[in-house]
Amino acid sequence: MVEDTTEKKTTGKSRSDENVIYVGQKPPMSYVLAVVTQFNSGSDEVILKARGRSISTAVDAAEITRNRFVTNAELKEIKIGTESVTNEEGRTSNVSSIEITLAKKKK
Repeated sequence: MVEDTTEKKTTGKSRSDENVIYVGQKPPMSYVLAVVTQFNSGSDEVILKARGRSISTAVDAAEITRNRFVTNAELKEIKIGTESVTNEEGRTSNVSSIEITLAKKKK
């Protein structure tokens, strides 16, 4: 997966990979556990990134987290896009991508 090294423009802080979870082929509850762990370790914001068929798993993980485990979490931002991926044969194809940002609500 291509790493996103863009900086946040609103706060001026660089986004670290500590709070980024890359979603793959595991069951959604594996990623829910990772998100809950990030929130419990002091993160105010967690980003789920996925491409292709893993997008639905990322959405499921975000919704399960918000509705069952971290009820004070809200959807801060959802980014969608397309990435060009080159396979072993040298052929380029476009793959959809999503970035879901969950943040704890301010009290």
